[in-house]
Amino acid sequence: MLGSTSLRPLIWPLVLSATGVLLCIWMIPREIIAVDEHILGFPDTDIPGHRLRPWLLGLLCMLPSIAAWLYRFSGLLDRYMARQFLSAFGLCMGALMAVLLLTDLQNNISDFIKAENTMAVLGSYYGIHIPAMVVFILPYVLLLSLLYCLGKMSRHQEIVAMIQTGHGVLRIVMPLLITGVFCSVVCLIFNYHWGPWSEGHKDLIVDKAKGGEADRARSVLYRDSASKRVWLVGAFPFQFEKTGMIHNVTVRSFNDGGHPTTKLEATTAVWSRQNKNWTFSDVQVLDLQSLPVPLKMETPNTISRDWQETPWQIVKPGLDQNHLGIPELNSWLAANRGIEWANHLPYLTQWHYRFAQPIICLITILMAAPLGIVFSRRGVGGGVSIALFLCAGMLFSSSFFLTFGEAGHLPPVLAAWSTNILFALVALYLFNRRIAGRPIYESLKKLLPSGD
Repeated sequence: MLGSTSLRPLIWPLVLSATGVLLCIWMIPREIIAVDEHILGFPDTDIPGHRLRPWLLGLLCMLPSIAAWLYRFSGLLDRYMARQFLSAFGLCMGALMAVLLLTDLQNNISDFIKAENTMAVLGSYYGIHIPAMVVFILPYVLLLSLLYCLGKMSRHQEIVAMIQTGHGVLRIVMPLLITGVFCSVVCLIFNYHWGPWSEGHKDLIVDKAKGGEADRARSVLYRDSASKRVWLVGAFPFQFEKTGMIHNVTVRSFNDGGHPTTKLEATTAVWSRQNKNWTFSDVQVLDLQSLPVPLKMETPNTISRDWQETPWQIVKPGLDQNHLGIPELNSWLAANRGIEWANHLPYLTQWHYRFAQPIICLITILMAAPLGIVFSRRGVGGGVSIALFLCAGMLFSSSFFLTFGEAGHLPPVLAAWSTNILFALVALYLFNRRIAGRPIYESLKKLLPSGD
């Protein structure tokens, strides 16, 4: 009986560890296969960056077990704070996730029912969309759950009792700060690839459900300085990296003086990995050097060209920077380094933002904790209103700085990190006021213009 009692606290850490290992065994090989397929389709991509993906996925699977073991060997105060917070966190996460899912389903249900297998499309769509949803709502879930948890404990005088036992405010919220670190790691892993990737692919699933063309990119203009050719591609199909096929292609060739020589138009073009050449179908070639008007040249319906450009090189200018993970952004920036006509600013801004955005989770806890801990009933409502106001300001600030960074009005690194820096200073100020025992709500109220 004694042995079973001593092993009982280890049940959950052991169960979560075993579950994490099983998930790793199931998911990591599949991710390795997906990485190999991606590298095969995009051979000039950031290969080391993509090779890291399976191991990050394994870390994500093991994070719950790491948290469980950390909880097991924590003190009584840490475990109590963790239990109170996790119950509120689960409630808020479930509620916000349900609201987002129902709202999204209401917006897209008319498209889903047009698919032949509606349930399969729903499963695929929301299975892909969940990482992006988690990245989006996690800071707000942390905010609401912290305000609820700490506000409830403050009303019951539990925070006052902890302080009277000799624990400072920083020591009391330490488990919450550690939770913020875990949430930041989760967001960083999702931001590395799966969050942006899911945002880009969920629209493709909707297009396929409606029976339309699910294209990865459309109307893409690509200039190759080495060959002096300019490509305009109407559409890159969803699986173009496997088939090598692109649609509605126009290729203009130029001489050393920069003057156009020929114009090739084709309905489809297929790249062969084996022969390293292009095959154009439904072809029309114009001699642009013919005067006074271009001359249509006699060509067969299908022609081949031994050109060095590949589909994965041509598609890069058409990829949306918001849908690219860190390895894809690395490869885009490397491929367009030194090219003057390529607009690097949006891609470089998003690259920095992939690392900056996860830190918002930790800043949210730093900002919400001192507002949630109050010592009077009137302070609860004031702290909640201030927290919600700051959260709305954080959302606006992030969009504002990113827009200015992508437009070139701010350096990319500053545009990505300005929101973090600004609200980290606010959080440290609030935390300092709370640790010093000074009123926060009344101090901030003095900063507002009076009605006198």
